[in-house]
Amino acid sequence: MSTDKGTALTTTHATRHDGWTVARQSLFLRELAASHSVKRAAKAAGMSRQSAYGLRARLKGEPFDLAWTAALRCRFDALAEAAMDRALNGVEVPHFYRGELVGTSRRYDERLTVALLAMRERFRGPQRFSSHPAAAFDAEDFGPLLARVETGPETWHEEIRAQREAEYAEEEAEEGEGDAEEAGGGEAGAAYVWRAY
Repeated sequence: MSTDKGTALTTTHATRHDGWTVARQSLFLRELAASHSVKRAAKAAGMSRQSAYGLRARLKGEPFDLAWTAALRCRFDALAEAAMDRALNGVEVPHFYRGELVGTSRRYDERLTVALLAMRERFRGPQRFSSHPAAAFDAEDFGPLLARVETGPETWHEEIRAQREAEYAEEEAEEGEGDAEEAGGGEAGAAYVWRAY
């Protein structure tokens, strides 16, 4: 039942009473991915930092929340790589004597790397059942999640309901076709079954 990452269910978005339109959510998420600052992202969207956290709390586990996590991860891996490079290769420290450079040495600090790698696990989203629509997205899928926020229903529940309704309508249509075939082609169907044996 999971939706392909590139396919999003389109729906009409109702006007939100809190001011967080789809356009503002999208702008906020894009700025968050670029700046990693909730305050700057909220300001760019014309909203307050507190209302952004409030929206995320209300939509916990929904596309907006997952896109928020993915936005923070956008550059986290690059930061972790830079920290790992510093830990493995050290930082060059100059040594001066009476105002003149007399040499350099390397200082190694693995604590930074250990701290960043430990924090990396915090940004992993909760594991979902494979039948849940969220299972189609990884924590790093910022682009597809942003597109889902922009074009899909606000909650997974709405998406699941729309999928169920589409499946039900399809089953009804198939049953209607089957009834029509039985009514019009009963003898031909019986002859086919007879020849099969």
